[in-house]
Amino acid sequence: MARRKLRPLDQPVKNRGSTIRVAMTYWVLKYSLGPFVRYFYRVRAEGVTNVPAAGPAILASNHVSFCDSVFLPYVLRRRVTFVAKAEYFEDRRTAWLFRALGQIPISREGGSASERALDAARGVLDGGGLFGIYPEGTRSPDGRLYKGHTGVARLALQTGAPVLAVAMLGTREAQPIGQVVPNVFRPVTVRVSRAMDFSRYATRANDPLVLRQITDEIMFELRELSGQEYANRYCKRASDDALDSGEPARLRTAPALAVGA
Repeated sequence: MARRKLRPLDQPVKNRGSTIRVAMTYWVLKYSLGPFVRYFYRVRAEGVTNVPAAGPAILASNHVSFCDSVFLPYVLRRRVTFVAKAEYFEDRRTAWLFRALGQIPISREGGSASERALDAARGVLDGGGLFGIYPEGTRSPDGRLYKGHTGVARLALQTGAPVLAVAMLGTREAQPIGQVVPNVFRPVTVRVSRAMDFSRYATRANDPLVLRQITDEIMFELRELSGQEYANRYCKRASDDALDSGEPARLRTAPALAVGA
């Protein structure tokens, strides 16, 4: 008996039936978990009205806890699609959930697998969707904000979608790295910036310097929103005391920041 060919991890299901099932699963889970989140946590949302009511947008968030991907969708009225590390899709205990929610797997090693994941992300944005991404690439091991990868800048320039910085505050205390069961009755704040428009650089989408500048601008906004200490190096899960000094560059043409509720 011939073995059934499995779909690659980074290729989303495209048939209409699967798309409907994914959408239904997302909203069922969100509204089922909502009462528990409201009861066990004091969640404050600031600036969520800055998120467009329709059309594509990129939510670039800091990443300090596994539950970041729970609290951000909780405060939004729109469905958001995230990238998630490929390991979650290889583990039978978590693969069903991440696939059911329509999340996009991405390999930390980069290369062609990461490129295909970004292609899938472009598909979400080209379809007018809301896309969430963690520019640091992984959770911060110590609560600091680390140097961002330029994938978020490439997405913004290739799709023309605006970028909104999102700061997650209190989620690290709610569920520290390595802790399976979250701590309850903790305050959590989700803080969203105004939309940043980088379309003026659209003709330079392949310029590494422009991609770096845009990414640094996004990280600067994240630092301003979160109040985190900035570490000017890429985040690694292993401890490393030899930290570089430095700060992310801010573009002179950056739009003003607003975090009003």
